[in-house]
Amino acid sequence: MLKTSPLVFIPVRNGLIAGVVGFCLLLALYFMGKHPFLFNIFFDFRIILFGIFLVLTVREIRDNYQDGIIFFWQGMIACFVFTIAFAIIIFALIWILCIAFPPFVSTYITTALDQARNFPPEVIDKIGKDVFEQSMKELEGVTGYYLAKHYFWQSFVISFFLSIIISVILRRQPKND
Repeated sequence: MLKTSPLVFIPVRNGLIAGVVGFCLLLALYFMGKHPFLFNIFFDFRIILFGIFLVLTVREIRDNYQDGIIFFWQGMIACFVFTIAFAIIIFALIWILCIAFPPFVSTYITTALDQARNFPPEVIDKIGKDVFEQSMKELEGVTGYYLAKHYFWQSFVISFFLSIIISVILRRQPKND
């Protein structure tokens, strides 16, 4: 039987768990009346979710499989594998949700259009009226696939910066005596 490296098995396992937890949080936000796709990325719950799960993943590998020693590159690989697993599961679940429950997409479109219509005129002037109108037309054509893909790529952006910080903080290198 093939023995899977802890740099693969643990991040995949934790990524799948985090994906399901993240999807449950996403649903909870939606049904509480806050569409999760309309939050500013700086206030996204994935920052906390990734922080917790990435720390647990890297620490488990370091402490249980590496004799307390983990290099920066190993931490980054573990974080990247975690993010791939998370992003794939959340992409699939969001896409299925959008197909099975169309109001998820339509609520996003109407709420986003309402928010955009309430922009002050000076903000629209800064953006440019043509660009603003083009964005409004594109927003009307948003699909479930687009939302899932957008969430997928945002997960990598959020995870990248957290991965660097966590991999630096949790790394332990052997003593050179």
